[in-house]
Amino acid sequence: MTTQNQAVAMADALTLILNQQHGIAAAVEELSQWIASQGGNVAAENALAALEGLDLHAKALTDAINTVRGGE
Repeated sequence: MTTQNQAVAMADALTLILNQQHGIAAAVEELSQWIASQGGNVAAENALAALEGLDLHAKALTDAINTVRGGE
């Protein structure tokens, strides 16, 4: 496998991880809304705090994808 092919494969894998992370974030957000509606405000706030971490990691993944693809 050439270095170029390896870079494409890495960027594709990172993109798949990022897409999965977006799905997980959407699910966590919906669950936190449901939890809050059931009176679990503290648990809902904890879930929303976890979303901040997912957002931070999504930014890092996006930066890595752009770097590997050569679009810094």
